[in-house]
Amino acid sequence: MSIIAPKRGAGLYEPVADINVTPLVDVMLVLLIVFMITAPMLAAGLRIDLPKAKTAQALDPKEPVIITVTKEAKLYLGREEVARDQVAQAVRAALGDDQTRPIYVRGDRDASYGEVIAVMDQLALNGLSRIALMANAAPAATVTPEIPTPVAR
Repeated sequence: MSIIAPKRGAGLYEPVADINVTPLVDVMLVLLIVFMITAPMLAAGLRIDLPKAKTAQALDPKEPVIITVTKEAKLYLGREEVARDQVAQAVRAALGDDQTRPIYVRGDRDASYGEVIAVMDQLALNGLSRIALMANAAPAATVTPEIPTPVAR
């Protein structure tokens, strides 16, 4: 005696309980490619060429206010361009109530030394005294060269 299994479904087409993995893999590969292309574009900050300093030491871990002087003598507070006569007011607004936060001045290697000093002078004239210059550490130093290290004034 044998047991005959009953027929499922109607006709030749039966329901399939298998998962089709091919479309899932295709979608995942497309997403991977999209993220690989867009991830480098998400890097923040302006690209400038900082000079090297062998005696650079790290300062306070408080979040600093960063002013950038480009080689075209443009000033940026964070990522926003600021007029020279408005720098002190913009820095005060960025500091808010915490006047103990340091102010870092980043000057491009090709920027005029006088431009960097003029920015520091304007900040000092307006009572902002916690100013530091930023430079890349020399390759022989323990700090990696890609991380800007502030130097105390």
